[in-house]
Amino acid sequence: MPSLRKGKSGPEVVKLQERLQELGFNPGKIDGVFGPITQAALLAFQKARGLKTDGIAGPRTLKALEAEPEALASEPEAAAGGVLTQVNAALVAKMFPFTPRSHIDQYLPYVLKALAEAQLTDKSMILMALATIRAETEGFEPISEGRSRFNTSPGGHPFDRYDHRRDLGNQGPPDGERFRGRGFVQLTGRDNYQKYSEALGLGDELLENPERANDPEIAAQLLAKFLADRKDQIRAALQQDNLKRARQLVNGGTHGLERFAEAYYLGQQLLA
Repeated sequence: MPSLRKGKSGPEVVKLQERLQELGFNPGKIDGVFGPITQAALLAFQKARGLKTDGIAGPRTLKALEAEPEALASEPEAAAGGVLTQVNAALVAKMFPFTPRSHIDQYLPYVLKALAEAQLTDKSMILMALATIRAETEGFEPISEGRSRFNTSPGGHPFDRYDHRRDLGNQGPPDGERFRGRGFVQLTGRDNYQKYSEALGLGDELLENPERANDPEIAAQLLAKFLADRKDQIRAALQQDNLKRARQLVNGGTHGLERFAEAYYLGQQLLA
């Protein structure tokens, strides 16, 4: 059988989706279309089985899919992957009560795929990611930071308070506005745009074209990478139920902490 990957469609994809669903890795709608949600489910399965996590159903992955469900269920990694596959738009909508459902339907697949690729499939990190989005962008969509008294001085040009932030690597106008917060995690500052552009294999793309940080796929990858870089500290904070510390590790402060905590605790109940 030829390899199956994103973009493929047909009866073999239906079989793949049905098998993933049988094993507890929800591929979304069984429609014969290999889309982002099916890819996220396959990535979670590959991680659980110790396979190469490339999101492609090649010979080794297809052979592993033939394993009995009981064998998979006995592995702790499978349980972790199973948490990710429990996360769907209906569940997330309950965590985002003021958000249009259409935004969640559109952007959640990108987030789940990025989390699977970054191997952040445990409950605490999944909820951390979703709660971070709730704190940073209530509308569950990648956005650019708006003007406020925190980034723009009275009578000043937009984001002038950021222009000379050496801690962000900014070198003066127009860096403040050019490298303002963007995406799901609100990536901010010249240094961060350069660091994470390179980390995602984009070269200088985000420096040259900062608005790319709002591309859904890139925004989701930025969120996952940002959390992965701090995963040990974040997990330690969450284990101690120190949501303030967990929020500070991402935001640097406590902006949006109330929304963050509300989403996190509600998610814990929903995924219990």
